[in-house]
Amino acid sequence: MYRNLEQCIIDLEKHGHLIRIREEVDPYLEMAAIHLKVQAAGGPALLFENVKGSKYRAVSNLFGTVERSKFLFRRTWDAARSVIALRNDPFKALKQPFRHVGAGLAALNALPMKTNGKLPHREIRISDLPQIHHWPDDGGAFITLPQVYTEDPDKPGIMKANVGMYRVQLSGNEYVQDKEIGLHYQIHRGIGIHQEKARRKGAPLKVSVFVGGPPAHTLSAVMPLPEGLSETMFAGLLSGRRFRYSYADGYCISRDADFVITGEVYPGETKPEGPFGDHLGYYSLIHPFPVMRVHKVYAKPDAIWPFTVVGRPPQEDTAFGAIIHELTGDAIKQEIPGVKEVHAVDAAGVHPLLLAIGSERYTPYLPVKQPAELLTIANRILGTGQLSLAKYLFITAEDERPLDTHRETEFLTYILERIDLRRDIHFYTNTTIDTLDYSGTGLNSGSKVVFAAYGDKKRELCTEPPEALDGLRGFGGARLVMPGVVAIQGPAFTDYAAAHKELDELCEAIRGKGPLDSCPMIVLCDDSEFLSRSMSNFLWATFTRSNPSHDIYGVNSYYENKHWCCDNVIIDARAKPHHAPPLVPDPQVEKNIGRFFVKGAVLEGFGG
Repeated sequence: MYRNLEQCIIDLEKHGHLIRIREEVDPYLEMAAIHLKVQAAGGPALLFENVKGSKYRAVSNLFGTVERSKFLFRRTWDAARSVIALRNDPFKALKQPFRHVGAGLAALNALPMKTNGKLPHREIRISDLPQIHHWPDDGGAFITLPQVYTEDPDKPGIMKANVGMYRVQLSGNEYVQDKEIGLHYQIHRGIGIHQEKARRKGAPLKVSVFVGGPPAHTLSAVMPLPEGLSETMFAGLLSGRRFRYSYADGYCISRDADFVITGEVYPGETKPEGPFGDHLGYYSLIHPFPVMRVHKVYAKPDAIWPFTVVGRPPQEDTAFGAIIHELTGDAIKQEIPGVKEVHAVDAAGVHPLLLAIGSERYTPYLPVKQPAELLTIANRILGTGQLSLAKYLFITAEDERPLDTHRETEFLTYILERIDLRRDIHFYTNTTIDTLDYSGTGLNSGSKVVFAAYGDKKRELCTEPPEALDGLRGFGGARLVMPGVVAIQGPAFTDYAAAHKELDELCEAIRGKGPLDSCPMIVLCDDSEFLSRSMSNFLWATFTRSNPSHDIYGVNSYYENKHWCCDNVIIDARAKPHHAPPLVPDPQVEKNIGRFFVKGAVLEGFGG
């Protein structure tokens, strides 16, 4: 397929998937703002040929649509899927050996190739790189599509290496220009495990950051791969060409990467990293993260700098998620028996909300249809890999009709019609959540809740706001979000002491108006018109702005044998003082980039 990023760009342009921008563009906010407009319009990849302050070109939106991503890998897609399927279920090859011969041949490309000889790169400095600043309050320039390579200190070598996509801060804060950069990752990730092993040995961890190269190398850094299939192996498999590497000064160098940064992370050495406009639609704030002492920086003579911009979904990383789902297929079913489907909802920022379909085989032995096996499956889901970062899990099992978690309104309607609010809500308190989620009690700290529903339909859901939600003192603007879910707005959140009092009064006021069975979920927010305007707004604002243990209340709530029960759930999704600020574009920059979208300009028609 592609030997390098340049070949990929030429191919995309030839087939109408890429536009060149020849006018000088400022990497401070302008490039990101242009990308966001074009990506939102479903537009092409963008090659910035004249980046202010750098001699290097930059490309974005390579993976902007699922269709374009599949086009990039059109010659190796099926073979890659077959190999992944065999790694998940190796007995397939024994049952049908001739069908899987092609997969075996494709797997030959998965073996990395060590290459000697002079590097195809030359040495440069960090400051020579395109210094792309994505959002107004970002702490500096960041690498957003890095391939961060580390080796296991106990088992060195490429076959046990980890390649992950962890953002890298190039400038700003307390980093010494050209000498230090920041690495943002969670301790349970592959690089974190390697760093801990190095710390125990009292030694620094050698790190190589690859940027660019064939697009398969970038995608490999975010793939959740089966045990025994490394990212470098998958990169070769998906690119149809073995991953080529060598060593310089003890550091691994990808010979196909456009840029390589090498350096060391020393035990206990951190510096403030951030803020950074992140994929939940808010800034991740300043926190201490490992600092990497830069050893050398390399670039090919005609290197191209790939980047993306993250923000409130959907963005380019939405397409990443869809590609991963298609490639890995039934991997989640193999890992968690009884699971049919798990959907990390992109509109809610991925990690805050999961929708799942499991099995309910215990039912024949129970007096009534109710969640039983679903609860054991829920525990498995919340204890598995990245899924463990979720806060909300809605889970059910198919009974008399098929379900699809990607049809969010229909799926949630099915659950709300069947849920027993005195039995089917299960909390996990004082646990871990996503580092980027500031709705909890601290960094990585928060709670989870499972809504597990199964059985016969219990209620007809309201299709307009019930009259009982009118005339509530201090609360108003009731608007229907979807069947059974109504948004109301109230006073601005000040602190939890005041919130408890406000919500107690709200619950009592609703209780006083009589049963409200048709409306099992009420969302308290700052702007009910905004929250109810679209399903996307509801999913984003509700599940990114609430911490289940602190922000879920109930009408007629009580405890029975330590189990929390209620008649109606109220989620307080108001913005809180401890939340991170949302991402807001710079209006002057938005005005400045208008020149690229006017009639006759290179991006005419993609400005929204």
